[in-house]
Amino acid sequence: MTTTDVYCVVGHPVAHSRSPWIHTRFAQLTGQALRYERRLAPLEGFAADLQAFIQAGGRGCNITVPFKLDAAQAAHSHSPRVALAGAANTLVIAADGHIHADNTDGLGLVADITRNAGIPITGRDVLLLGAGGAAAGVLGPLLEQKPRRLVVVNRTHAKAQTLVQQHAAIATLHKVELVALERQVLETDLTQNFDIIINATASSLAGDDVPAPASVLHARSLAYDMMYGPAAQNFLNWASSHGALARDGLGMLVEQAAESFALWRGVRPPSAQVLDELRNVLAREAAA
Repeated sequence: MTTTDVYCVVGHPVAHSRSPWIHTRFAQLTGQALRYERRLAPLEGFAADLQAFIQAGGRGCNITVPFKLDAAQAAHSHSPRVALAGAANTLVIAADGHIHADNTDGLGLVADITRNAGIPITGRDVLLLGAGGAAAGVLGPLLEQKPRRLVVVNRTHAKAQTLVQQHAAIATLHKVELVALERQVLETDLTQNFDIIINATASSLAGDDVPAPASVLHARSLAYDMMYGPAAQNFLNWASSHGALARDGLGMLVEQAAESFALWRGVRPPSAQVLDELRNVLAREAAA
C-alpha cells in the first residue's frame, strides 16, 4: 500500500491561509498524491510542533508569520537565499528527518512581476518599503534581476541600513546601487520617484496609512503590495488614485508556492492557471 505524503503551512494565525487550496490544486494538475493541511503552532512552541509534524511523517512545510526566522534556525541545512535573508518559508524534510530550509518568497515576487505582470526589473529604479522578514526574503532575488537602483526605506532607519549592509556584496556583484534612505528624504526630495514600489511592511495588515508619499510614483510606476485581498486594498486604492499600476501579492503567493512544490515533488505546477482560478474563487467569495 502506498502512503500519501503530508505537507502543511505553519503559522499563527493560519486559518486564513490559501496554501492548502493552492497545493491541492497543484497536486491535482500534476498527478501528485499528497495531502496538505494548515497547522497552528504555539507562538513559543514552533520547534516542538515541527518535530511532532516530522514524527507523524510530514515531508515538508510552508512557513508563514511569525515563524520564518524560527524555521531557518530549526533546519540542518539551508539554501544561499536563507543564509542571506536569515529567514525561511519552505522546509524540505527527508525520510531520515533531515530538514533543509529554503526561501521562495523572492522568487515568487520576481516571477509575478516579470512573468505575470510582464514588467521587467532589470535597469529600473525600485523602492522597497520595509526591512523586516518579508523585505529580507525578497531583497536578494530582486538584486539578482539587476535593477539600476534599489532603495530601502523603513520606519526604523537603522534596520534598513542593516539590511542594506547584509546585501552589499550581492548588490556589488550585480552592479546595483543599493541604499537605505530615511522616510523624510522621500517626503522632502520630490525627485525621488521609482518605476517599481514594493510594500513589504505590515501597514496593510494593520490598516495603517501607506508608508510613502505619493511623490514616489509616476504615471508608469508599478505599485505592488505583498499582501492580497482586503488587506491590500488601501495601498492599491492609493496607487490607482495617483495614476500608477496597482497589483496585489496574490500572484506572489501562488508563485512562491509553485517554487516550494517543485522543491518537494520535482515537478513544476502550472502556476499561471492556478492564479487565474484562485482570483476567480476570491471574486466569487467577495460577491457572495
